[in-house]
Amino acid sequence: MIFIKRYLIPRLIQYVLVIFVGVTAVFFIPRFLPSDPVVRTISELRSRGSYLDPASIDEMVADLTELYGLEGSMFDQYLAFWQRLFRGDFGVSFFQFPTPVIKLIKTALPWTLGLLVVTTAVSWTAGILLGGVAGYFNRKGWSRALDVLAMIVRPMPYYVFAFVLLLLFRNVFPVAGGAGIGRQPAFTWSYISDVVRHAFLPAMSLIILGMAAWFQTMKLIVQNVNASDFVQYAKFGGIKERRIVSRYVIRNGILPQITALALLIGQIFSGALITEIVFTYPGLGTLLYNAIVTGDYNLIMGITLFSILAITTAILVIDLIYPLFDPRIRYT
Repeated sequence: MIFIKRYLIPRLIQYVLVIFVGVTAVFFIPRFLPSDPVVRTISELRSRGSYLDPASIDEMVADLTELYGLEGSMFDQYLAFWQRLFRGDFGVSFFQFPTPVIKLIKTALPWTLGLLVVTTAVSWTAGILLGGVAGYFNRKGWSRALDVLAMIVRPMPYYVFAFVLLLLFRNVFPVAGGAGIGRQPAFTWSYISDVVRHAFLPAMSLIILGMAAWFQTMKLIVQNVNASDFVQYAKFGGIKERRIVSRYVIRNGILPQITALALLIGQIFSGALITEIVFTYPGLGTLLYNAIVTGDYNLIMGITLFSILAITTAILVIDLIYPLFDPRIRYT
């Protein structure tokens, strides 16, 4: 009961408040910008050579105003915005009219979710284990070599490292798309292997950069833990070194890394979107890029809102499972 009152309920309240503030910001920020999406849309149509008579312009302004949820006062728009949000209605995409925004997000989401979950799990787990062992045996030559390699790789931006992989492996793996052209999704080995080949380079760019960051951080943490009194006492007590590393050192060093994962989940998500743009991967990153280029107002807002919800939910889940790793929280 104490755990629920002091730990669970405050985090659920914080979760709701963060979503509320984020959604409110997404609503107000575009409306405070000097550009009007309705005027911009009509200007784009005219720039393409379309003739619009005054009557057609008036009808189009009314239709676009309703389409973008800009009818009525600011308060009316805000209430309508929340009502549409609860229904999962983000309007229709202008660039891919009349396809609903939610349908485009549902199509792109599995690609981003699969790429992000797999790469985050692999890079975090591998980085933690390698960093923990390298931190404990920090005087070994292989440990120093891994540290030097991580120092070289870690400062690289996602898009730079992605371009490096493109140049090195452009003749080995596909460099664009999520599957072969014309391939229909099917639960067959042929289709799955094709998807894995197309996802290899985007995944490796995220995994290698992520591993370098987690490796360096974990190595520094483990070096501090290794100097602790309880570790030294375990060594003097004759406990096997393998047990000391797994039960004493890595287990205590992993706790700050779980917190860091929750804090950096937004950066990991943004890194995945950038990587998708470089490789033209059919996820939310490529969809967002196309929406920005074409000025697709509804699609930009829909992806932004979904990103806020996904990131805050991931942080909440990590925060709620943290007591499983740190028993002290369950008894505070």
